[in-house]
Order: sequence, then structure tokens, then C-alpha cells
Amino acid sequence: MDQGRPEDEGRQPDAGARSGTGRAKRLADLFSVEGLSAAEAPAVLCRACVDLLDVTGASISLYGGGDTGALWWSSDPVAEQLAEAQYTLGDGPCQTASRAAAPVLAADLTEGPDARRWPVFAQQAVELGVRAVFSLPLGAGGLAIGTLDLYRDTPGPLSEQDQSFAFPVSEAITSALLSLHDTQGKDAPFAPTWLDGAENDHEEVHQATGMIMVHLGVDPEHALARLRAHAFAHAQSVTEAARDVIAGRIRFHE
Repeated sequence: MDQGRPEDEGRQPDAGARSGTGRAKRLADLFSVEGLSAAEAPAVLCRACVDLLDVTGASISLYGGGDTGALWWSSDPVAEQLAEAQYTLGDGPCQTASRAAAPVLAADLTEGPDARRWPVFAQQAVELGVRAVFSLPLGAGGLAIGTLDLYRDTPGPLSEQDQSFAFPVSEAITSALLSLHDTQGKDAPFAPTWLDGAENDHEEVHQATGMIMVHLGVDPEHALARLRAHAFAHAQSVTEAARDVIAGRIRFHE
């Protein structure tokens, strides 16, 4: 994944931001996408989250309908693998947050209620070195257009201070995404939007799902469930399984 622009490496939160002084201005500065392209914006947004909050990594996933989603950007390979694992399983904190359009804060995936809520995902996350995941919906009015997913390599809840920032951060990212979308639509009406660009990464899943629908004569939800089941049974990601379907290496039959 694109790791962003070198000049953003030094962006660190100042003491005033963490103490609450000038928070609104700090958030506006950190999460501004003015002058940024769709290729540059996600790196800036994710890096700002990691800089501002006590988390190890972050990712932004977008949803254009259904629940397959598409990873727009991740701060590191672990964040990317976490997102892919949830797409494959159709389960996990970001999937739950997207469906409910509500925050999901899993403070300890090693044991307790969080581990029992998503047992397979929790096991895979722990194998990746992840101990806590915090997923915040991006959107408004009960409709999630995506999720901001934060992870930490140690268990424990977000501190009160980080919680006081995390929710305004998700709102700021939502505003930034919508601002970017509006700007692209006005200046380049025939150019792909940020959501179109993200969905390109998972086009194979959509194509393979369509092929399975034809093979089995089932609806999209059933087809996607069969694809996910095959991926899980063969220790693949759902994207890898989709590529096998498209290439004709596997076929689904009743």
C-alpha cells in the first residue's frame, strides 16, 4: 500500500492538541484534504490518527453497498491484513461497526467478551500481534460510508483522553472524505471518485461473486457467502479466492 508523502513523516501532535487547547483548529489542520488528491489524502488522514492517538496503526475502509468493503489505505501491513481478514470472514469489529453505524471498541481480543464475540477473527488478529481494535463508522444520519479502524499491539481500552479525540476524529475524516468527493466532482466530473478508486482494489471479489451467482443461480449474498467459505476452508483471503474463480481454477456447483 502507498505509505504517503515523505513530508508528512514529521507531523506530530503538540501538547496543546492533547490537552484539549485549540482542539478544533488542530483537528481541522490534521484532517484537511485541501489541495490533496485521492491518492494522497488517505495517507495523511491515517497518519494523523496514529500521530494523535495512542494506537499502533490505522486503516480506512469504504463501503459502496453490501458488506464486502474496500481498503482505501492502511498505515502498515498488519492494518491491511486485519481489514482483509474481516472481508474474508464477513465478521469482525469493522464489519459490525459498518452494519450498525455505531462505534465498536474491542479492548482485549485475547480473552473475555471481545474474543468470544468474534472468535475466529480474534484468533487471527492475535496471531498478527494485535490485542485491541477500535472501529469507528464514517458517515452521518445512521448511514456508514466506511470505517476508521485503529489497532493496538497491547490490550486495554482507549483512554478517556483518546476517546475524547477519537469520535471527533472520525467526524473530521468523514467531512474530509465528503469534501474530497465534492471537489473531485466539481473539478473533474468524469474522473473516478475516491470511492470508485477504493472499490477498484476489490473488483475481483465483485466479479467472482457474479460468476458464482451464474454458476449456482443464487443471490449476491449467497454467492459471497460461498466465496468466503471457500477462502476460509483453503486458508486464503477472499481476494485470493476470487482470483482463482476468475481464472477458472475453481468452479462452484450445487
